[in-house]
Amino acid sequence: MLFADRLVVVRGGGDLGTGAVFRLHRAGFPIVVLELPEPLAIRRTVAVSTAVDTGAIEVEGMLARRAGSIDQATDLAATGTVAVLVSPEIPARLGPYAVVDARLAKQALDTTRDQAPVVVGLGPGLTAGSDCHAVVETQRGHDLGRVLWSGSALPNTGVPGMVGGESARRVIRAARPGPVEWDVSIGVRVEADAVLGRVNGTPIHTEIAGVVRGLIADGRVVAAGTKIADVDPRADRSACFSISDKALAIGGGVVEAVLTPLSSSG
Repeated sequence: MLFADRLVVVRGGGDLGTGAVFRLHRAGFPIVVLELPEPLAIRRTVAVSTAVDTGAIEVEGMLARRAGSIDQATDLAATGTVAVLVSPEIPARLGPYAVVDARLAKQALDTTRDQAPVVVGLGPGLTAGSDCHAVVETQRGHDLGRVLWSGSALPNTGVPGMVGGESARRVIRAARPGPVEWDVSIGVRVEADAVLGRVNGTPIHTEIAGVVRGLIADGRVVAAGTKIADVDPRADRSACFSISDKALAIGGGVVEAVLTPLSSSG
């Protein structure tokens, strides 16, 4: 690896975080991803967080494996495999060169500039220059993927981005709390008003026709309002198994943010 001695810790391995992981991996950085015990990603076919449940996942040729310990995580990262470690905090022993907060919490949590020489935040909630060194814009539009060295990303609109002419209707949220059960799988074509599964026994319908692009893990217990599924009206099944344009744009911004201090230092 080109940057074998520059470990990058990515907090959050959902689909957007995976875009950053993929770009960093291709650039030659060893990577450890920190995740929750029960990840909430819905685009699980292109999210390294899936390794928490399955043990391993391959995304566009990039292999990610669940690590059972800090030592195993660093060993995996050193071999070019993306290590996925269940840890709510950044283990001090990792001593990363860079930390990327890809949790998309849309609010400041526990990310601070002293966690690594380079600390990067994705999207709104973090301020470059105070919470972190750089912020990468995540909102679709002219500035998507742009690196901000001061200030904050655009505020969260609460409205999903437009895909295939659909916005809010393509994203499905839990109407009530409880365990989720699916009757369909990612990549399946569905018609409008089809039943995809149930939350605590209540049927989950899709308002639009298309391909099921994302489903939260079967059996996951969710709160009311949690995003649990995504139906893509473009009906392109291959899009279910490749990293999105948005994730790649954000990932490019993360690589820029991580590399810039290295180039500046000569």
